Parts: sequence; structure tokens; C-alpha cells
Amino acid sequence: MYDTIINGNSIFEMSKLEAESIDLIFADPPYYMRTEGVLNRVEGTKFNGCNDDWDKFDSLEDYENFTSQWLSQCKRILKPNGSIWVIGSMQCIYTIGALMQKLGFWFINDVVWHKTNPTPNFMGSRLNNSHETLIWAVKNKNSKLTFHYKTAKELNSENDVKKQMGSVWNFPVCSGNERLKDSDGNKLHNTQKPLKMLERIIAISSNIGDLVLDPFAGTMTTGAAAKKLGRKFIMIEADKKYCEYGKLRLDSIQFEDSNIARAEFDKKPLRVTMPEMISAGFFKVGEWFLFKDGRKIAQLSADGKLSFNGKIIDMHTCAASAKGLKAKRINGFDVWYVIRDNQLVSISSIRENFREKLNLS
Repeated sequence: MYDTIINGNSIFEMSKLEAESIDLIFADPPYYMRTEGVLNRVEGTKFNGCNDDWDKFDSLEDYENFTSQWLSQCKRILKPNGSIWVIGSMQCIYTIGALMQKLGFWFINDVVWHKTNPTPNFMGSRLNNSHETLIWAVKNKNSKLTFHYKTAKELNSENDVKKQMGSVWNFPVCSGNERLKDSDGNKLHNTQKPLKMLERIIAISSNIGDLVLDPFAGTMTTGAAAKKLGRKFIMIEADKKYCEYGKLRLDSIQFEDSNIARAEFDKKPLRVTMPEMISAGFFKVGEWFLFKDGRKIAQLSADGKLSFNGKIIDMHTCAASAKGLKAKRINGFDVWYVIRDNQLVSISSIRENFREKLNLS
């Protein structure tokens, strides 16, 4: 059962799912905001924040009990090497985090979602709440999670400079056309999350074809991101209205094939050997291997090793020795060049040409 919306109680519906069947969970649970009274904007109009019935609990103990129950189900249905993301505000994230650790979840990161267009603090009585926190965790410390490091760098590129993705993410709060509206033109859900944020989470921590679960699906942003990236999904939502609008949203989403969706940047290149490349004519026995400055250093043997100072040694050991380094080995593909059409050519580029030929065939 996947690519479906389930209208029901998250704890009960998760209890019916098979153990260790989910690859990735994103949970945006009730925040237990504990808001009281009416909040007005500076100009006097009423501000509709998160004052929904689904966010109300009788006490902190009641909220903790609820949180423990849904987290326990998440742990039960999560695969051994799956991971879970939970988002929350200051009112709840510390409670959730403590309960996650009590249940044995192992934290990978906490991520700060910095809202580039946060709601102002209308009273001017404290700092503007301009961020929420996400916890990224696995079932236990031995879990081997999916993390597409190079895909994350691609998503974090700026002006063609790819940087390691950090734990502070800048996204605007949903507004304009991204914000789902009801039939009266009012915002459908008070805490709709940015699609770009869910796309990032799903792209870097799951694989195409994986099964993604959201136990508090709301406007189905998780499902939209999953479908767009070629993942399967199960969305659980208690509110029938959210489900109805969410289905319309998901019906309009199509899979968008891309290197990001397939995590092509993180795929290990095809392993090839020097003897294979010699046999295919990409290298010639007896040809010189040179340094970048053009100095002839060693000659290629039929077994793919190099003849250097009367010894036959592998190219990586030869590179370190010829450079007089303390290290016993360095990557020879970063060091050696050969002559092609009277030009110095990196053996690494020749290897890539060979791989490309094999992939095409």
C-alpha cells in the first residue's frame, strides 16, 4: 500500500503498517502552542496563527503521552537503516527530542529552518520567532542511513560554487501561490511547510523508489515532494478537509526525472582496471608516464604497473616514491599524465573516457 492518503488517526493507522517497512519519515506534529486570547496585528486586524483544535492538549503530560505513542509507532515501522525528520517550534521540539532519545533514536543533526519572511512579533515584547528546528535521526547508533552528500552540495551551490550543506537552512514561510487556499480564498492550513524544504530533505536522505511516510500530512507537502522526486508515499491525516484538498494537489504533481532525484552525483563511478584499459587500446605498454611538468618518470608494463628505477610497482606507490613523499601511496590518477597528439593528457581523463564508452555500450 503506497501512493495513498489515509484519512484517520496517525497512531492507529501507523499501528496497522508492517514493521520496518518505511524508508523515510517526515513528521510535522502538533506544536502544542498553548496560545490564549486574541492576537492583533499592529494595524488592529486579527492574526490567525496556530489556534486549531488539533493543536490543543489538556496538559503537558497529555502531550508527552501523545508524542511517545506516535514516536513509538514511527520507530516500529522505520527500516533498520531508515531515518526520520521531525520539525517543531520552541514550544515542543525539546519535549519531542527528549522523548526520541528516551525511545532510543540516534540523532544525526538538528537543523535550523531560518524563515526569511517570519511573522513579526506584533507586541514587540520579545525577540521575533524567526526559526523552527528539525531533528534528523535514525533508529539506533548502528543504523547505516542514506545520505547523499554530493547531492546536498549540488543543492547548496551558488554561482557554480558547491559548498558542503550546513545545518542552517533559509526558506521563506509559505505565501502567495504556494499557500493552499480553501473555497473561500482563506489559507487552508496554518502551518503549511515550504515545498523546497521537503524536496531537500527527501532528495538527500532517500533514494528513488523509497517509501516515505508523513503521519501528520496536512496539505500533503511531503507527498508532493516525494512524488516529484520519484519516491512512493503514504500520507496520514486526521482532517478530512485537508485530505480532500491534498488529493487534488497530489493529482497535479508529476515525477520530474533529474540528477537530483536519482542522486547521480553520489553514485560511485564504474570500477575499471589499467589492464582493461590497455586491452581496449586506451593505454599502450611501454609508454611513458609523466609528471604535469612534462618529466618522464616511469613506463607502463603489461600488467598495468609501472617500471621505475629498475622495479615494477603499482602506479600509486610509484607516484609517492617518485615525488619523494613520506606517504607510501597517493592516488596515481591525480598525478600521472601521458602524451596524446603531442599534448599532456591526464590519465584520469582517459579513464573517464573509457568509463563513458562502457556506459554507452
